[in-house]
Amino acid sequence: MNTKSFEVNGRHYDPPAKPIVVICMDGSADEYLDITMAHGRLPNIQKMSVSGYRGMVRGALPSFTNVNNSSIVTGVSPKVHGICGNYLYDTQLKQEVMMNSASYLRSGTILAAAADAGRKVAVVTAKEKLRDILSYKMKGIAISAEKANLAQLETHGIENVEAIVGTATPAIYSADASLFVLKAGVAFIKAGLADFLYLSLTDYMQHTYAPEAPESLAFYEAQDKLIGELMELGAVVGATADHGMNAKVKADGSPQVLFVEEMLEQQFGDLGFRVICPITDPYVKHHGALGSYVVVHLDATEKVEEVKNWLMQQQGITEVYDRTMAVHVLEQPEDRIGDLVVLSARDVVLGRRASYHDLAALDGTLRSHGGRYEEMVPMVLSHPLKPAYRIKAGGDPRNFDIFDFTINGTIV
Repeated sequence: MNTKSFEVNGRHYDPPAKPIVVICMDGSADEYLDITMAHGRLPNIQKMSVSGYRGMVRGALPSFTNVNNSSIVTGVSPKVHGICGNYLYDTQLKQEVMMNSASYLRSGTILAAAADAGRKVAVVTAKEKLRDILSYKMKGIAISAEKANLAQLETHGIENVEAIVGTATPAIYSADASLFVLKAGVAFIKAGLADFLYLSLTDYMQHTYAPEAPESLAFYEAQDKLIGELMELGAVVGATADHGMNAKVKADGSPQVLFVEEMLEQQFGDLGFRVICPITDPYVKHHGALGSYVVVHLDATEKVEEVKNWLMQQQGITEVYDRTMAVHVLEQPEDRIGDLVVLSARDVVLGRRASYHDLAALDGTLRSHGGRYEEMVPMVLSHPLKPAYRIKAGGDPRNFDIFDFTINGTIV
């Protein structure tokens, strides 16, 4: 197994002669682990917590999937890598576009650098929307569970995926979508196809079920079993999350939404407001394009301060930043955000206007993410930390330090 060191984005990585597996447990607020563990259904993660390490880390904002997966595989903030949402308003093209393409990425990835250093790299993501970004300039395997049956050797680095994994391509709106990712990781190591893996799950289950729901308990128990199989194969395993998850509902269980574009037009009239919901993606059953973070573009830029001050006084809105402060406080790329950035309370989501969001498409109640209250996530490692990394873990570790902790920070 190649142990050649490599550098990317100012960090040095010195991988051991063991399989390296980093898992993004999409949407895994720490309470999902706590509650399932309290029921005695996470024996392997419990073992990791005792003989390895378990703690909390701060993710990148906005606390969305594309943003944080990009941070994890680059080891840097959105200000550096440039991915600031799933969706944005391109001011040059004057179009609203999805940020699913690697063309938006402004920095190299740890995965590509590891492959260039001779590791057998595999990226397995549940969602096809992430595959292009995660496999940017990377030599190796890159597939999604969502379209595993379509993988071709020339374009994905592998074929006959279902036969290798031993499981049919799953439905994306299912627990199986995430479990397929972990099963693929186990299969690829067993077959000698990969020794450096990034496994990115999907948060459909967390969007749909609270931590104490029987479906959640069963899902995390199934994950735990597969993580145990990875450790049995000798892998050094590091797991974190891209964001947490919270119920965004009123006391009666109905969605608690502020439609920001409508609010602004009612208060200020036509100032050319355009509210962008960066959570927007193809998976409408997850969140209905409603999250706790939006950006506001307005033609009348001389009104920015007035609009900001008014928004800050509205019930359910917790933070509002102009462009300069969003770059400084939220680590955002200056040219890809709006004139204002707005974050909401733990139980509130922000939308554009009522007609823009299809709440009927949701599977169950509204659980979502994107803001400050989904920023803190777990980090779990299969091996104990070196003394220097124990000190680092006690400071302000980030979820995008996970490769550094897993590769450089563990006693193997």
